[in-house]
Amino acid sequence: MGNRKIIGRTSVAVLLLGTVYAFLAWSRGPEKAYAYHSAEEMEAFQRGTGLPGGQNTHFMASGNCEGCHGFDFNGFANVSDEGADINPVDHWRSTMMANSAHDPLWRAKVSHEVLVNPAHQVGLEDKCTSCHAPMGRHDKYLTGGGPYSISEMVQDPVALDGVSCVACHIQSADSIGKLNSGNMKFDLLGRPLYGPYSDNIFGAPMTSFVGYTPLHGEHINDAGLCASCHTLITETADLAGNLTGGTFVEQATYHEWLNSDFNTNEHIDGISCQGCHVPRVTDSVVISANYTFLDRRSPYGLHYFAGANTFMLNLLKNNRVTLGLSATAAQFDSTIERTLLLLQQNSLDMQAQVVDRTADTAYIDVSLTNLVGHKFPSGYPARRAFVELVVTNAMGDTLFRSGGWDETWSIIGHDAEWEPHYDVIDHPDKAQIYEMVMGDVNGNKTTVLERADVPLKDNRLVPSGFSTTHFAYDTTVIAGVPASDLDFNRDELGVEGNGGDVVHYRVPMNGYTDQIQVHVKFWYQSVPPRWLDEMFAFNSPEIDTFRVMYENEEPAPVLISETSFTDLSVGIDDLRELGVLMYPNPVFDGVLRIDRVDERVEEIIVHDLNGRTVARPVTGKRHYRIELPRGGGTFLVTFRTRERSFTEKVVSF
Repeated sequence: MGNRKIIGRTSVAVLLLGTVYAFLAWSRGPEKAYAYHSAEEMEAFQRGTGLPGGQNTHFMASGNCEGCHGFDFNGFANVSDEGADINPVDHWRSTMMANSAHDPLWRAKVSHEVLVNPAHQVGLEDKCTSCHAPMGRHDKYLTGGGPYSISEMVQDPVALDGVSCVACHIQSADSIGKLNSGNMKFDLLGRPLYGPYSDNIFGAPMTSFVGYTPLHGEHINDAGLCASCHTLITETADLAGNLTGGTFVEQATYHEWLNSDFNTNEHIDGISCQGCHVPRVTDSVVISANYTFLDRRSPYGLHYFAGANTFMLNLLKNNRVTLGLSATAAQFDSTIERTLLLLQQNSLDMQAQVVDRTADTAYIDVSLTNLVGHKFPSGYPARRAFVELVVTNAMGDTLFRSGGWDETWSIIGHDAEWEPHYDVIDHPDKAQIYEMVMGDVNGNKTTVLERADVPLKDNRLVPSGFSTTHFAYDTTVIAGVPASDLDFNRDELGVEGNGGDVVHYRVPMNGYTDQIQVHVKFWYQSVPPRWLDEMFAFNSPEIDTFRVMYENEEPAPVLISETSFTDLSVGIDDLRELGVLMYPNPVFDGVLRIDRVDERVEEIIVHDLNGRTVARPVTGKRHYRIELPRGGGTFLVTFRTRERSFTEKVVSF
């Protein structure tokens, strides 16, 4: 391609009156550059859209990528088959990854850690920026500059670009999955940028304009690409600030994935991190603007990077001007919507049923199954999920509530330090909370990351296929779950790996025998109030800034799943008192037979476990033949007399 004239900053005033046009234009004069971009493109780059356009020795900020891989005003590139804009830049810019260096909670927490152990400031800030501001921190290391600080980061536009394009696409294939705790290896020779496509790579424009060479790299879709930052092992300090020589696994999302059925290295039908967080569509997409001859690419990865942190996304959105963020409110709303979709439709399966009932107790089982490829919750140890179970009587009055939360968004009945894991819950002050609780060198709960020495509790739901004999178990341990809980990650035969748990509720009935309504909700909370107590006892510009933002938000838990049903097993009295004979039980031919019914029985009703009426025969006979719904199930047959009700369970196969 020949040289093209690049027009600099140009202003044009146009006055239209009838058919007469008058205009005044001025320019600082044409500049020549060897580039595959038009004058219009260059003007778009220079206009600025809020994304940083800087660069350092090895990395370049996202503003340099936007011209080709951002929104195409011509509607040709980065659009779906239906013409919808799916450009990676605008999908990414409103994610937690894009805003990792601006994240006010992260900045406050780094400040907190430094205030607790001021002698460790250099190491703490260097370690934390290795993942939250990788392009600033790693460039300094690669050029021999040594440790990187927060004070350097806030003045470095490339570092403030967070987990940006180049930080991922320049990673070396030979280190994938082998490094952790912010240690990364980058391919610097020839300045490659790796992508998933292998054929007909038209790389000259990228090489010319931004100085990188696009190459095929299969590892860009490998889960190991995420390992360096989503496996963090910290050094342990005692309460005096002395390093003990021990370590603590602060998070190991990648290792949790390794220890699961999602592991693509061990399971042919596994799913990588990118399979969920950069979901691929089969549309044929032109991936760069301004070149109409480019081959269309398929499949195409949508750079959604949706996780689970809707609370922080909302906080970022509501403080985007103060924080200097490039994403619009609408872009944040889109990321929040995708995050909620992932949370509510692809994270958990929950089932609940009354398995037995007496005049004293309702026995209710809540079965949970983790659907994601790592623990749920996973990542930063503040995150928790919990079960709320409410039982009401026929009048709607609450008989029992476990796992409720109050006006401060705190769980009612939570123990002073931490709530243990429960197999059986028989009191409203007990709540099932799935979380990690860190313990210091004295075995006391702590939220200071550098003081973490042992996990006092880690009962987070493990993924399907998780095994205590897997080689990665040492970094993904289960803690605080008693051996007596036989159904935590185990099926009916005791085989581990089902990724689930069953919580057994024993709800006091106190002689109440009428119908009950059972409501079950599963909640997720990324920043619980308790987690912030230690940090908010300190003051710094970062902590105080986040405190104000936090207090202006509502840290309400996010509803992941819910179910409600009516239990009609109101007649706990023995059916034999009526002299009625009901058979067979279980039913194998779909027909239930009832004999010896006398005039005392005024009504017979058959319900399923969801409370739906499946049969209501006309009374007044001695013998009944009731056809049960096809497909089988468990049914409740209720006989009502003037004084009482009698209920019997029937199983049909």
